[in-house]
Parts: sequence; structure tokens; C-alpha cells
Amino acid sequence: MRLRNVKGSREMIAAYEGVINEPQELKGKWAKEFGNNNPIHVEIGMGKGKFISTLAAMNKDINYVGIEKYSSVLIRAVQREENSEEERPSNLRFIRFDAEYITDIFSENEVDRIYLNFSDPWPKDRHAKRRLTSKEFLKRYSAILSKEGSVIFKTDNRDLFDFSLEQIKEADWELVSYTYDLHNSEFVNGNVMTEYETKFVEMGKPINRLECKMK
Repeated sequence: MRLRNVKGSREMIAAYEGVINEPQELKGKWAKEFGNNNPIHVEIGMGKGKFISTLAAMNKDINYVGIEKYSSVLIRAVQREENSEEERPSNLRFIRFDAEYITDIFSENEVDRIYLNFSDPWPKDRHAKRRLTSKEFLKRYSAILSKEGSVIFKTDNRDLFDFSLEQIKEADWELVSYTYDLHNSEFVNGNVMTEYETKFVEMGKPINRLECKMK
């Protein structure tokens, strides 16, 4: 359930050094923002930031951008970083932004990987276009991903996962790999868990995972 109405959250987010307040100004200029030409990996719907912060700490040669639509959620990631005893990762940035307009902040070939973790399933059929694995969103991703770039998606929702597999076909993308039980598969090696994933695994729920890319 989304956290809402956190008093002063927008102001706190805007003041945090690791937050990009005007991401549209960095379209085509993210290498300059990070000060290097390292690959850029993006997480859409980053929640409280555990996943992307862990990856940033593990992989200093990759730049990470976390996107979260709700300030009341993003503030938790900001607070996590501010309360950490570790120095703020130089390869990590946060954005409060609606991913529907992701092509406004990244240029062609500027992103090398997109992570989608436990995205909102939007269960009603009339909302299918809002799902982050819909063919409409895949089209947006194709406008910013590099030639060998990929999307990695994890969810506990089997219906959403099956929908996503079909959308990959409809979008004429290539399905690189998939599993209906991540934690009993070869893909668990090197897997970084999100807050939701940890909770679901403890409950014994299987986690679905896929990777896809443009043909």
C-alpha cells in the first residue's frame, strides 16, 4: 500500500543532493551528470530504494537512476541514504517522475538496462496500458535503450507475469529468459532482493522473473 501525505516530503526530496529536480534538462547529458561514460541502469518504481542502493554499492562501474512517482514513497529512500553511515554513492541518482514520460528525460541509446520490480498490476482490463510491461511502455523503452539493452522484470503476480510474456510477443521483442520460480532457478545467483521480494519469499510465494530486449 502506498504511503501518502508525508508532511514536507517534497521539500525534503528537493533538498537532497542525490535527487535530480529537473531531469528533463539532463536528456542526452547523463554521462556529464555522472562524470563518466559508464553504463546507465534505471529502476522504475524504486519504492524505498533498497534494491537500487544495494546495486549501486556493489557496482561502482555502473551508474544508477531510481525513478519513483510518489514523493511519499521516495522520501523513504532519501531518508535511508541520509541515515546511512556510508558515504552517498556517487553513481546513484533519484528522480520523482512519472515513467509515462520517460522519453522526456533519456535520449536514444542512453540507457543500458531497466529494472521493473513488483510493479503495480493495474488489474482492470481498461488500465492495461498503464502496466509497466505493456507494449505501450515497451515502445517507450525501445526509444531510450541501447542496442543490447534489456528489461528485467520481477513480480509475485502470475497474471501480470503472463500478461507481460504476451506483451513481449506483441511488441516483437525478444524474450531472453524467464522463470516462474526465481528462487529455485539458476537466475537466483546474484539476485538482489527488494523489500517486497523479501516479504513474499518469507511467505513462501514464488517470484516470477523475465529478461527481454529489442530484436
